[in-house]
Amino acid sequence: MIPTTAERLYTFAEYLVYDDGTDNRYELVEGKLTQMNPPTVKHLLIAKFIERVLDAEINRLGLPWLCLREAGVRTGYKKSRLMDVCVVPAELAMESRDHSAVFQLPPLLAVEIVSPESIKRDYRYKRSEYAALEIPEYWIADPIESKISVLILEEGLYEETVFTGTQQIVSQIFPELSLKVEPVLKYGNIGE
Repeated sequence: MIPTTAERLYTFAEYLVYDDGTDNRYELVEGKLTQMNPPTVKHLLIAKFIERVLDAEINRLGLPWLCLREAGVRTGYKKSRLMDVCVVPAELAMESRDHSAVFQLPPLLAVEIVSPESIKRDYRYKRSEYAALEIPEYWIADPIESKISVLILEEGLYEETVFTGTQQIVSQIFPELSLKVEPVLKYGNIGE
């Protein structure tokens, strides 16, 4: 995360149309624009792999859902987070197709890929914000710790199950999904 120089506070509506003339990406945190570091290639490859697997499962089951990368979600009055991968009802995406890809309703699934600078943000802040928003399922793919945490919303709080190595990931959103941790995290290791 790169600190921004401007201390101006933005409304959510201003955030949706904000353009500083660069390709920088921002999250809105308590009205402040927080510039996001460009992801590593490993991060991008893991996100791409997860998106492909979830897209295939959505298509296999004929579900009216879409899997998207780098969409945003409003998490509070003056808060918006960018998700690495998310699954949303197709109807929700179609309603927003001509607007900024920041959803005001919760996705079915949010996925974050941990990087050194995002550990606290992914494990703590996004976890509490996503629970408050009532996102039913939240995955934290952590190539640093070689694990994937699946958090299921139960009575307003997340119940966490950690999967490692050759363990099968268990998902309530995708109960028939056949996916192990190792191939997901290994996908980001080019040439290894």
